[in-house]
Amino acid sequence: MTALSILIVTYNSAPELRACLDSLRAQTLTEEFEVIVVDNASRDESAAIIRSEYPEVILIASDVNLGFGNANNKALLLARGEFILLLNPDAYLPPAALETALRHMRETPDAGMGGGLLQSETGQRQPSARLFPSLLNDGLTLSGLAYSYSGSKFFGRFDRTWADPLQPAAVDWVPGAFAIMPKSLLDKIGLFDPRFFLYYEEVDLCRRIRQAGYKVYYWPDLVITHIGGASSETVGELTFSNAGKQLTLWRMRSQALYYRKWHGRFYALLAKWLEQTWHFFRAWRNNKNQPAKAEESRRVAALWRQAWQDTRGGLDSPPQPW
Repeated sequence: MTALSILIVTYNSAPELRACLDSLRAQTLTEEFEVIVVDNASRDESAAIIRSEYPEVILIASDVNLGFGNANNKALLLARGEFILLLNPDAYLPPAALETALRHMRETPDAGMGGGLLQSETGQRQPSARLFPSLLNDGLTLSGLAYSYSGSKFFGRFDRTWADPLQPAAVDWVPGAFAIMPKSLLDKIGLFDPRFFLYYEEVDLCRRIRQAGYKVYYWPDLVITHIGGASSETVGELTFSNAGKQLTLWRMRSQALYYRKWHGRFYALLAKWLEQTWHFFRAWRNNKNQPAKAEESRRVAALWRQAWQDTRGGLDSPPQPW
């Protein structure tokens, strides 16, 4: 029996892909595992690299960009593993990572998902275990208070920057860069909501896992090197946030969809107003002395208006690919 199916979604990921797949070849896991890669119509040689250098990998070459969630959904249809691991192509693992991840899942019956400690190539820790988004968490992040008082249990709540990163914990959600879960659970609740083209899809999934009575765990002995944002940076025609490494319009669309789904239309509207109000104030404050910052804030406020219209107030996903 196949113990683990590893699902990887690539989009112009050639520079990072070899390191990711080579780290899987070097795993100490003796049980059978499979690797399924969905290439989202990359413009680079990602698919060609897999065909020529990694014959053991199951490749699904899509003619269109399916987004992160829908590409994983497509791979799940072929997956035979007892457990499913989501892995980003710009992430690579130490040799014992898969063995450790499977052991944690089997020893923790109420685990619906598990994640690890994400770090950069230089060893800098990345957000790896978070609280669910909320108006309060959005406000603390927008205002900079979450960063300024990162050691505070209140101000640093969203990214849990107050917590000891070396201590395991049950959390709200973990990033999809590395996330392991039982396939039997996904067969019951489904994988990703197809309306989320990019961003918030793993947050929504973790909410459904929690809703089904399972927990999401952060295990820091799983250390994953993660570059982060590598694929998003190749989408040059859209506004890109260097701070959050996000395509701003896509993030706003998914944010509206998420808040409408879990909290209702008025809450989603409040989230829109919160960010717009913050940027209106920022534009006014910087209008004379820092006009570039003021113009950036005006663009962000305008993008929220567009995202709200595009999603009909968080009700529907625009035609995909976005």
